[in-house]
Amino acid sequence: MNQLFDMILGFLRTTDRRALILAASAIGAGFAMIAGIGPGIGQGFAAGKAAESVGENPENSRNATVVMLLGAAVAETSGIFALVIAIIMLFANPLVNKPGIAIVLVGSAIGAGISMIAGIGPGVGQGFAAGKGAQMAGKRPKLQSEIIRTMLLGQAVAQTTGIYALIIALILLFVDVFA
Repeated sequence: MNQLFDMILGFLRTTDRRALILAASAIGAGFAMIAGIGPGIGQGFAAGKAAESVGENPENSRNATVVMLLGAAVAETSGIFALVIAIIMLFANPLVNKPGIAIVLVGSAIGAGISMIAGIGPGVGQGFAAGKGAQMAGKRPKLQSEIIRTMLLGQAVAQTTGIYALIIALILLFVDVFA
């Protein structure tokens, strides 16, 4: 086991520091985009429930569609957060010129990306709220404003873990935590 660690440390010592950080950033950006799974699932669920509602009550299709589109837009936020982190790591990476030990900066780049995976949960949860909101707006159109208000409040609460992930990723990229 010691030989493996020695081999890894030797590799890190002899490889260009900038190349290591850029490679780790590319890996981190890829990990960050895994978060797009959540909004994809959530928005698909919302669209399905809206379509179901329109099929059951075609005269209220506008109500279901409006709620679905509004809710799906909110469900996309964790995917957008992940995209922002990935773009920062790929095109405006603050770690490349940051002083410090290369392995710590490599870990920060990969960790920033991995933290964004937490966006899966909010994307799915917010999409579920959007779907149920669209379904009920189609069934009870007179309650559309109350349904939207409740849906948005629930989606805001569901987004908290996505915001936590964004904060951790930004700290890992921009703050000298390990100095």
